[in-house]
Amino acid sequence: MQLIMDLITNPVFYSTVLAWLTAQGLKMIREAVRGEFSLQRLSGSGGMPSAHSATVTGLATSVIIQCGAGSAEAVIALTLAIIVIYDALGVRRETGEEAKALNELSRRLQEQGESPLTGEPLREKMGHTLPEILAGILVGVVVACLCYLKTIMH
Repeated sequence: MQLIMDLITNPVFYSTVLAWLTAQGLKMIREAVRGEFSLQRLSGSGGMPSAHSATVTGLATSVIIQCGAGSAEAVIALTLAIIVIYDALGVRRETGEEAKALNELSRRLQEQGESPLTGEPLREKMGHTLPEILAGILVGVVVACLCYLKTIMH
C-alpha cells in the first residue's frame, strides 16, 4: 500500500498523468464542439493536442523541476520526450497517411465490386501535425509547472 501512496503523491508521477488526462480531455472537448464526440478518443492517438507530447513533456518538465536540468534523470526524460515526439510527428503520422490511402483504395475496390484490401478500415488518426505536437508540449509544460506550484504552496 505504501508503494501506491508513494507513487500517487509523487509530483513527477501525477504531473505526467495529469498532462495526459488534460490533453485527452481537451481533445474530447474540441471534437465534441466540432460534432465528432467519441469516447474512443479518450484512449485513441492522433488529434489536437498531442497527448503523447503532453505526457512526455509533463514528465520531462517535472523531472527537470524536481532533479535539476543537469541531472541524469533530466537527460533520460528529455531523451525519451524527443524520441516520442519525433515518432509522433514522423513515423506514426506517416502510418496514418498510408492508412488513409489504403482505406481510399479499399473503398474504390468495393465500389467496383471487388474485395477490399482489409476486413476493417485501418486507423487513420495515428500521428500528429506540428501544431498538434506544439499544443501538446505546451499542455505538458503548463501542467507540470502548475503541479509544482501546488507542491511548493503546501
